[in-house]
Amino acid sequence: MYAQLVMFILGPGMRAQADKMADEFAIAHKPLKGFKNAIFIGDDAIGEYGSLTTCETPDDLKSASDILRPKLAEALSGIAKGPPTTRIFEVYEPQG
Repeated sequence: MYAQLVMFILGPGMRAQADKMADEFAIAHKPLKGFKNAIFIGDDAIGEYGSLTTCETPDDLKSASDILRPKLAEALSGIAKGPPTTRIFEVYEPQG
């Protein structure tokens, strides 16, 4: 399994906007091939928010990212304090 961490800064006082985006992206993730889970995270004090998405394969993750990246760019347009950062990880699942 593979994970993608996406983080962005909206600034303080933007929790309602971040929650709205999370609700919309939660729905957008569900039909994507290989999608496993998405959690949405945030630090309200500094206004940093993001998501951690897991998919079955690196190709599934790339495909999901290719579909959702333009939607995220549109959602962040005019409100983000800079471009989002993205990191990809291989997920280790303990055997015990």
